[in-house]
Amino acid sequence: MELAKRGRGWTNPNPVVGAVIMKDGRIIGEGYHARFGGLHAERNAIASLRESARGAAMYVTLEPCCHYGKTPPCTEAILEQGIGRVVIGSRDPNPKVAGKGAALLREAGVEVEEDFLRKECDQLNPVFFHYITKGTPYVVMKYAMTLDGKIATCTGASKWITGEKARERVHCLRHQYMGIMAGIGTVLADDPLLNVRLEGKKSPVRIICDSRLRLPKDSRICRTAREYPTIVAHAAGNQETAACLEELGIRVVAVPDGAGRVDLKKLMEFLGRQGLDSILLEGGGELNESALQAGIVQEVKVFVAPKIFGGSGAKTPVTGKGVALPGEARLFSLEAMSQVGEDLLLEYRAREEEQGCLPES
Repeated sequence: MELAKRGRGWTNPNPVVGAVIMKDGRIIGEGYHARFGGLHAERNAIASLRESARGAAMYVTLEPCCHYGKTPPCTEAILEQGIGRVVIGSRDPNPKVAGKGAALLREAGVEVEEDFLRKECDQLNPVFFHYITKGTPYVVMKYAMTLDGKIATCTGASKWITGEKARERVHCLRHQYMGIMAGIGTVLADDPLLNVRLEGKKSPVRIICDSRLRLPKDSRICRTAREYPTIVAHAAGNQETAACLEELGIRVVAVPDGAGRVDLKKLMEFLGRQGLDSILLEGGGELNESALQAGIVQEVKVFVAPKIFGGSGAKTPVTGKGVALPGEARLFSLEAMSQVGEDLLLEYRAREEEQGCLPES
């Protein structure tokens, strides 16, 4: 599982996978899926072998593939090496695999054990499980707030709520997901780059929800559009403005909801077709509310700073009308809690997604 995590941010839209080969109580090979299009974990583990794997056991976090994709089937390599036992963590929900890999190994005489530490292995790939079964990106809402739930002061100032270590963690998160989404309000207020500023990490595709195409041509988003792939989603924008943005290298897509706003469900379907498996939502209160109402949020990551801003007019993470009664609230389950510098990171998953995005038993 630790090996698998090394591939985070590089394998999308493939899963992260780790594999270890053991013989006579010794590790003789190990590997992980390092990059999309590269060798899978099983083949990398085999490539690292220091001796024959005949009769050895392979431990792998996800069911080995049995089909030809960008690389040959891993089951083929396992059989070629004469590996006698395969212990599998997660079951693969991909219809091209889904039990076929384990069955093929068994038919060839390999001892196969499934569901070993399955819960822990499943937690490695919520993005892959969601995307492969739903066809839409896994959306993670991220925001930073004070102890009293403010994302800015009463004057609108928001830099900086959290400390340097938390901000560095955010850049690691941006690297981990394929897209980053913000609303035009955030762009107009902060003029962000929405890139990754850590060496050795990649920047995500930038997605701006801009119903009326108000994105300034001199914004940093526009000025860097040829450096970082950028998509602007609108509902009722001027065609001349759209053409101007496209000349700057921005892809402009119309996804109206009938009420003059961006239809977030249609946008997710579009992004899924473009091969984007995950989105880090760094929106303001309005876009966050719209995302929750549209039901597209699978996870929430909250950085809580040890500060209090106060102010009845200060912005909060989610605005809009809100629910009328506590019983109408959207529910999340706490998945993890950690300290990042002086700040606290709380990680939650939408309850209806807890089982829905995982492979069937």
